[in-house]
Amino acid sequence: MSQLVRPYGDTTGDGMVQLSFTLPVPHSKRAEGAAQQLAASMGLDPALVVHAKPMGDGFTFFVVYGRVHHLVDLDAVEVVERDYPLLTPKEVNASIKRSLRRRLVVIGACIGTDAHTVGIDAILNIKGFAGEKGLEYYREIKVVNLGAQVSVPQLVDRAVAERADAVLVSQVVTQRDAHLLNTREMSAAFSEAFRAEHRPLLVVGGPRFDEAMAGELGVDRIFGRGTTPGEVASFLAHRLTA
Repeated sequence: MSQLVRPYGDTTGDGMVQLSFTLPVPHSKRAEGAAQQLAASMGLDPALVVHAKPMGDGFTFFVVYGRVHHLVDLDAVEVVERDYPLLTPKEVNASIKRSLRRRLVVIGACIGTDAHTVGIDAILNIKGFAGEKGLEYYREIKVVNLGAQVSVPQLVDRAVAERADAVLVSQVVTQRDAHLLNTREMSAAFSEAFRAEHRPLLVVGGPRFDEAMAGELGVDRIFGRGTTPGEVASFLAHRLTA
């Protein structure tokens, strides 16, 4: 039997949801009416505009509250499940030392025009994220953090020079699907520069990636929001020491 669920707002199963968006119109009663009409066309019934705020010249931000009549079949939901065990730093180090008999080399960067290093730093820097220390803490991992706005050719050249085992790329800027275009460019460049059996493991992460798109984008793994250094370290150990 399928497991069906409905959104919860005020009472169980009432189908109430909250939606936010921006319209390119000045704030006015007419603008609020437009927001309500849009929400209604999306299936919210009733659709109530509960917040409207001007966002610069000629734009208005809205929050709409309303009821949807759709159901979600949990049995039909497809996600990328973790297929490797979570290891402690000590276990990761032992696995690398036992299998590679050298330090595992990781190159990290934000490519293209992306200057947001918070994500890559959270994974690489020793201070880490969510109470976990970054990859710099791991004795058997050599981390080379190239920082922000690194071009794809620069990334490839450094990976060759360092004999990288893995390349970690963070992408936060997503306007006009820049994160997808940059990732495809990177994948193509590494495929051209390396023979398949010698290509470093390619890992990308960012809040707007769909983890199921790894194959389509030509990378080995995609990590979404909330990923911790321990998850990444465990994945690298699993894939590179198997």
